[in-house]
Amino acid sequence: MTRPLPTRRHVLTAAAAGAASLALPSLGLAQAFPSRPIKYICPWPAGGSTDAVIRAFAESAQKTLGQQIIVENKPGAGGMLGAGELVSAKHDGYTLSQLPHGVFRIPHMQKTSFDTLSDFTWIACLTGYTFGLVVPADGPIKSIADLVAYAKANPGKFNYGSTGTGTSPHLAVEEFAQRAGITLNHVPFKGNADNMQAILGGHTMAASDATGWAPHVASGKLKLIATYGSKRTKRWPDVPTLDELGYKTVSDSPFGVCGPKGMDPALVRTLHDAFKKTLDDPAVLATLEKFDQSVIYMDTATYTKWARETYAAEKATIERLGMAMKS
Repeated sequence: MTRPLPTRRHVLTAAAAGAASLALPSLGLAQAFPSRPIKYICPWPAGGSTDAVIRAFAESAQKTLGQQIIVENKPGAGGMLGAGELVSAKHDGYTLSQLPHGVFRIPHMQKTSFDTLSDFTWIACLTGYTFGLVVPADGPIKSIADLVAYAKANPGKFNYGSTGTGTSPHLAVEEFAQRAGITLNHVPFKGNADNMQAILGGHTMAASDATGWAPHVASGKLKLIATYGSKRTKRWPDVPTLDELGYKTVSDSPFGVCGPKGMDPALVRTLHDAFKKTLDDPAVLATLEKFDQSVIYMDTATYTKWARETYAAEKATIERLGMAMKS
């Protein structure tokens, strides 16, 4: 018996069914995300303020996602090791990182393994630091005026620690020093914990950092002599800003969660929504308050636009400070 030849309609119907069946596994994978633990890189040492904040975000977001978020500390290189790992990570949503402000600056200062504008997915911005300069409470420096006077009388002898070359705590002090007409010795550390150990141990004369110094200021061991925001902080209203003291230095560093380039928009949306929800979690808000960090939320599109604008602005700052990479 001769079978009839398939009609054009039969061929098209079969092709459509085949295409649909091929698409189903991909759709299923997207719907199943996440199906295993997610790694969230903290490019700073364990025990510091950023580590505590990132762990709070991770613990909260994993409740929404239904999978564990494992925080992995990768300190060193001015906070750039997370960025370096994202470059080679799969864009499947299982490797995330904090990208600190240094990713906008350091590429203008030295060669890096990443391209800030093309190698990352800016998923969501969540918060930002309060930065300040602390000195030993029992030392001779009691104010910024004292520091400037000492540095002018003793050129090159005042040293201070920060969380690494090219980080916000480093460049804010360098900008202040340039405007004050003084030269300070910079001592870079891997993160907040090391920086605090150095000043508490008498190895440095000051520390520029985020609010990991807060407990030591509260205990009376350290004295906060200036903050770097555009206005005074709620917790330390009597401490002046570098800007109001006339040094035209303002620094904060919004951050959140980022991934490798090329992530599926559906995965980005899932992660964005989960991390945005953490900003309603009382435990997360309590951690932010503990370290005097405010909520600074930006969605994916806004965060991406901000990243591009900040990269250009930091290029101008680095050039003004004379720290640009020599071509």
